[in-house]
Amino acid sequence: MTRTDTTGTSTTGTAASRTGATGAGPEARAAAAPATLTTRASTVERETRAGRSDRLPRQHREVIGVLMVAAFTVILNETVMSVALPVLQKDLGIGPSVGQWLTTAFMLTMAVVIPITGFLIQRISTKTLFVLAMSLFSAGTLTAALAPGFGVLLAARVVQASGTAIMMPLLMTTVMTLVPIARRGMMMGNISIVISVAPALGPTLSGFLISNFGWRWIFGIVLPIALVTLVLGARWMVQVAERTDVKVDYVSIPLAALGFGGLVYALASIGESAEGGSGIPVWVLFTVGGVSLALFLLRQVLLQRKDRALLDLRVFKSKIFSVSMGAMVIATATMFGTFILIPFFAQRALHFGPLETGLITLPGGLLMGIASPFIGRIYDARGPRILLVPGALLISGAMWVLTTVSADTSVWLLVGTNIALSLGLAATFTPLMTSGLGSVQPRLYSYGSAVLGTFQQVAAAAGTALFITVLSVGAAAAGGTTADADATIAGTKLAFLVGAFMSLALIPAVLFVGKPEGAHAEVAAH
Repeated sequence: MTRTDTTGTSTTGTAASRTGATGAGPEARAAAAPATLTTRASTVERETRAGRSDRLPRQHREVIGVLMVAAFTVILNETVMSVALPVLQKDLGIGPSVGQWLTTAFMLTMAVVIPITGFLIQRISTKTLFVLAMSLFSAGTLTAALAPGFGVLLAARVVQASGTAIMMPLLMTTVMTLVPIARRGMMMGNISIVISVAPALGPTLSGFLISNFGWRWIFGIVLPIALVTLVLGARWMVQVAERTDVKVDYVSIPLAALGFGGLVYALASIGESAEGGSGIPVWVLFTVGGVSLALFLLRQVLLQRKDRALLDLRVFKSKIFSVSMGAMVIATATMFGTFILIPFFAQRALHFGPLETGLITLPGGLLMGIASPFIGRIYDARGPRILLVPGALLISGAMWVLTTVSADTSVWLLVGTNIALSLGLAATFTPLMTSGLGSVQPRLYSYGSAVLGTFQQVAAAAGTALFITVLSVGAAAAGGTTADADATIAGTKLAFLVGAFMSLALIPAVLFVGKPEGAHAEVAAH
């Protein structure tokens, strides 16, 4: 495989030659020949099976490190709006339904872009795609910080989301391609730090900055980090996936946009509709989204026979991948629904301020980040089930405790249950991502990462919509609205009860997730 290093010099080689492995057999020497079409992923597979060193070269560690910092930055930005929306509405002179579009438009853009990232990763060079993603994110962040009004701020959020959507699939594909099997659990544990700590810090950081400096600084503090990451990535990034020359299927793009975007918009509109909000009827959105999604999936099945699919669905031939994605949907929906509802309950029922509310979720997020690397090491040594079963039980137990909230609920109960939930999620996410993506063929890693990102985005929207809708229905049944403290308590209890029953489905699901060692050997053999 030919690539260009950071100095612009064309170099040829495989992972074996870069790690300095010696004593290679004829097959390894043949793989190092310039004319080989062997992907970097399959090379890593063979090296691991041959018992060679699983230590990552410095260049690969730098690449993954830059991608993790970039992913942390974009995810942190995604979560700062939860506390900032009330302040933005007052500052910009807009109503709640209009202000909510700052979050809704971000989610819609993510839902449209993520499904096509698998195709983009294989079609565009890794360095170019990274620079494009971080440039879009940085430009959107700068525009948001300087936005004179709502319209410009909304457009800036869309630009930000366009870059954000590319980053996590790119990180996942890079890790699955460059990291040997024996170290993937530990590396996925490190990625879980990004996924867990950034959302936990987002509300706290947002509350602190808004209280002391104003809302523009929630974008201003992120911009320098994004720019430094952009410069380092442009210098260090290497080619990861094997590039293809498959032409874009222009029919699939609008179908994906209408399908995934329509579905996420419909889910996001459920809560507003439950409170009597106006707009496009939810059933229309679900119909358009459902029909478009069905047509998109049918077209991908036909196109993948010629290796032209925008989103290759052959990843679902792996039973472990399919079950892992189903479990990820349940866990992600539970996480986002709960992380939305706890701050809402704290502010409306317990009358906490923005900074106090953000601090409730901070300890759980930090402990989740601290535990994730150790969870990754346990996965590498013992497999997924020893983590998944206790993790699922912790999640469900925390949800059942939250069904007891009342006007007398202690802040320490909220903090404690959030910690238990966070630890359960940490023990669940790392094994699910590692086993799921590790069970697909290496040439489909980019599509598996795109499916994972898409499922997480849809599950986040579904979890948020479900919890907010049940909250609104419960408040109405109590004779009030979510603006009333007593009605909010009744609605919150009902929403957590639904979430607790939903979490029970996670327990049997994780029993079917195993470590895909046999699948790796079979894939590598082919």
